[in-house]
Amino acid sequence: MAELSPIEKVKAESRGLRGTIAESLTDAATGGLRDNDQQLLRLHGSYQQDDRDVREERRERKLEPLIRYMVRVRLPGGVATSAQWLALDAIAREHANASLRLTTRQTFQFHGIGKGDLKPAMQQINRALLDTIATCGDVNRNVMAGSNPIESPAHAEVADWARRLSEHLLPKTRAYHEIWLDGEKLHGTPEVEPVYGASYLPRKFKAAIALPPSNDVDIYTQDLGFIAIVEDGRLVGFNLTVGGGMGATHGDKATFPRLADVAGFLPADRLLDVAEAVVTTQRDFGDRTNRKHARLKYTIEDRGIAWFVAEVEKRAGIALGPARPFALDSNGDRFGWQQALDGRWFRTLRIPAGRISDTAGRPWLTGLREIARIHRGDFRVTANQNVTIAGVAAADRAAIDTLIDGHALAAEEAGSPVRRDALACVALPTCPLAMAEAERYLPGLLGRVETALRGHGLYGEPLALRITGCPNGCARPYVAELALVGKAPGRYNVHVGGDGVGSRLNVLYRENVDESEFFAVLDPLLNAWASERQRGERFGDFLWRSGRLPVPVATAPA
Repeated sequence: MAELSPIEKVKAESRGLRGTIAESLTDAATGGLRDNDQQLLRLHGSYQQDDRDVREERRERKLEPLIRYMVRVRLPGGVATSAQWLALDAIAREHANASLRLTTRQTFQFHGIGKGDLKPAMQQINRALLDTIATCGDVNRNVMAGSNPIESPAHAEVADWARRLSEHLLPKTRAYHEIWLDGEKLHGTPEVEPVYGASYLPRKFKAAIALPPSNDVDIYTQDLGFIAIVEDGRLVGFNLTVGGGMGATHGDKATFPRLADVAGFLPADRLLDVAEAVVTTQRDFGDRTNRKHARLKYTIEDRGIAWFVAEVEKRAGIALGPARPFALDSNGDRFGWQQALDGRWFRTLRIPAGRISDTAGRPWLTGLREIARIHRGDFRVTANQNVTIAGVAAADRAAIDTLIDGHALAAEEAGSPVRRDALACVALPTCPLAMAEAERYLPGLLGRVETALRGHGLYGEPLALRITGCPNGCARPYVAELALVGKAPGRYNVHVGGDGVGSRLNVLYRENVDESEFFAVLDPLLNAWASERQRGERFGDFLWRSGRLPVPVATAPA
């Protein structure tokens, strides 16, 4: 039998994720935690990082790296109250780097938290009736759900199912409460984890619920997905999807992005049973010896979807029915004011790369704080790193518009479709996996792409562009029509051919190019698209139809 990976041993011996985190936090000799505690910290919703911009300078001065912590909030479906927004804003200014970051998993992240601020920040999050449990690490992470508020009665049901699924799959250990909230310490045998077991999952696990026709959660990129089926205006159940995942490793053909399979239909009231069966199947059969091969997608690739479905059906005590028909037509957000069924209004604001801070001419952190102070509805974080101000009475719209205009919060809405839909991961300087820039490169990249589009008469055409600093896939680049995946400082792999709906993988088109090479590659493709496309044909669809991408394409079932 192959030897377990080192992290598996750390989890198994952690006493329910406690390790020696409490002791590490009190060690004043370093800004970091002990090695094993750094791994366990992830399952509490935080990563230890350092500022790579100053790493070499500090090394020369014989100082340890400038260690800071990223903290991620658990926010099922992306819904936060105005009071919670204000609390998170205060944490960002008092304990972090004075910014809030909206993630591609529909929640908030804090960056730049020092070791001494870590526990106070966690406690303030708790006082806002939120937590960070299981938002990182080898567990089910933040559960995503269609974010368009109250477009139909089913939206409220889907949001509730996201909350229930998140709660159902939370670890049962009280370690979080002991370490961060000064709860009573457990003596004796650690708690039993009925879903996760003593070693939790072999690798990270992501779940989402989509409500057609929108695929704003990119359902096919998730380990576990549920596609809501609405018939005669009533939510009757879900199509189950399993085995999606974006992560890969450059040069390692054994790792690859994969689209989820549609496994069958289940009644709505069996969602939690089926979800638990999927998780426990991966718990028991996922690879615990090789973390690069530990995601659910590889379990299904190795054993086959028929075997996996049979195992899930056995564990859940249900026979899945044939998948019900559905159609997806987009995976972006809609901007501007729109009216919900209850007569109230909502407005989505474009936040490039999800970064909310106060910068020259764009005091966005302040602006959203001022909106939260008067807003009587809630906020919805979208999977596209934007924020929706929801539940607005008609009489309150003018006051909110005044604050939006006064703080330039609509500045990005006037740009091209590619600007409104682009995604970027954090990358440098904090992400330890980053090989190249992403978030910091996005503004300049978008300007040059818009110039290229304008030169070919394509400025107003939709084009899904995503950029990541490494192949791990946090911004879901492998379903974009055009993607840059970081390979080295200033160099990227170019992927093209997604369908703009999130149901087709793109392909590697050029490898290891710098900026000038990228635009030299892009320009003839744009020229051909402008001159040879069919009416309404998107960039990715044109590339396949015209034969410019002569490799097999992976497409999710409709």
